[in-house]
Amino acid sequence: MNKTELVSALVEDTNLAKKDVEKVLNSFIDVVTRELKSGEKIQLIGFGTFEVTERAARTGMNPQTKEPIEIPASKAPRFKPGKALKDAVNE
Repeated sequence: MNKTELVSALVEDTNLAKKDVEKVLNSFIDVVTRELKSGEKIQLIGFGTFEVTERAARTGMNPQTKEPIEIPASKAPRFKPGKALKDAVNE
């Protein structure tokens, strides 16, 4: 399911106008992005948690030349599903 399909599904479930659903979805994405960027996490009880994990610098290998390369430290967004979501998927 892509963003357009998600908007359509939400319109069907909520009977709201498509433009209103798009605004809410875009706002949700913006808020999650902004909070993760500032180092915060977002916890939606029963659904899951959006958070940022730190990746340490490490040495990797160029697959073509087999030479070692340095991979710098970075941050990565992560979604950790909640128990209710896990249970719903495994029904």
